[in-house]
Amino acid sequence: MRMIDPPRPIPGARLLFSLDPSVSYLNHGSFGALPISVQRAQQRLRDEMEANPLRFYGTGLMDRVLHSRRHLATFLGADPDGSALVQNTTAAVSLVLQSMRLGPDDEVLLSDHAYGAVAMAVRHRCRQTGASARTVAVPLGLSGPQTVARIRAALRPGRTKLLIIDQLTSATAALFPVREIAAAAREQDVPVLVDAAHVPGMLPVDVSAIGADFWVGNLHKWGWAPRGTALLHVAPAWRRRIEPLVVSWEHEQGFPRAVEFQGTIDYTPWLAAPAGVFALRTLGLELVREHNATLVSYGQRVVGEALGLAPADLPQPGGPGVALRVVPLPGGLASTFPEAQALRQYIAEKLAAEVAVNAWGGRGLLRLSAQVYNRPEEYELLAERLPQLLATFQR
Repeated sequence: MRMIDPPRPIPGARLLFSLDPSVSYLNHGSFGALPISVQRAQQRLRDEMEANPLRFYGTGLMDRVLHSRRHLATFLGADPDGSALVQNTTAAVSLVLQSMRLGPDDEVLLSDHAYGAVAMAVRHRCRQTGASARTVAVPLGLSGPQTVARIRAALRPGRTKLLIIDQLTSATAALFPVREIAAAAREQDVPVLVDAAHVPGMLPVDVSAIGADFWVGNLHKWGWAPRGTALLHVAPAWRRRIEPLVVSWEHEQGFPRAVEFQGTIDYTPWLAAPAGVFALRTLGLELVREHNATLVSYGQRVVGEALGLAPADLPQPGGPGVALRVVPLPGGLASTFPEAQALRQYIAEKLAAEVAVNAWGGRGLLRLSAQVYNRPEEYELLAERLPQLLATFQR
């Protein structure tokens, strides 16, 4: 007997999106999905830009960017004057790494849950500077205090120049106690960058209260903003040391304007982003969060049962409100990145269902998301058809 009942659909929520109705889109976490109202807000901005590009770029553009930044930073509990809009979390990580004065005796510390592109950026920067990248293993299922203790023990004061830690991990959907981790690192004078790519919109957050040196979150996932919208918050001690990846006309203004202004990039995602927050609040922010967390928990349970997994075999996120869950796949299946990608594509082609598949710790993990446009029967249909598909894929 299932212990979790699916939530009632939010009336009219499915009609807010333009997703293909023939596909079960159970992977909001990877690229998000944009409400129609936000699509239209961005299109109006694009129309304005094309009607008179010189006026759009040359008259008050940065004031408009500032207005959006203040709106989004306030939503996240961040200092607007200590924040900058950037394209995504990955860009922010490279920005921070470039701004660190790394040398041959230094290291950057990551957990083994770090997002692949983040780990890649760290290795690349370390090769450039002679620094080293090191990984600390954090097994799934550890309590908050156990996680903090493990990361604290891995720090090397004087050598660890940056700790990068996820707030909500991408591959494993684990929620880390970042406030406590930041405090532990601060005791040893180790700067901390919190990768909160999935947090804005999904989870309530007070960025300033976390106390990290750097915090970055995407708003184009769970915040319903156009893709290419993220917020990087920088602690006061670091703001003058930020080195933009692109030097342009606002460079002498320093952080954050020197980071935000990049000539003729498309600023319409940032300008339209407050429309996403408005759409969330109009539907009911807490209602959306509760619906999504309950639905994905139900989806994890039914898919896990179909694969013969008991509730104890299903990893839990370590906190309420998480709208991502993972289901361990049978041993030997999708245990490498290429195999995981191939399986994801196979599921999409054969079942018309979009999910995420990741290889972590030598085992494949199927990751499910839930958003207001999803229905319980989508997870039930996936659960019904997935076992046979996996058997076919293995052959």
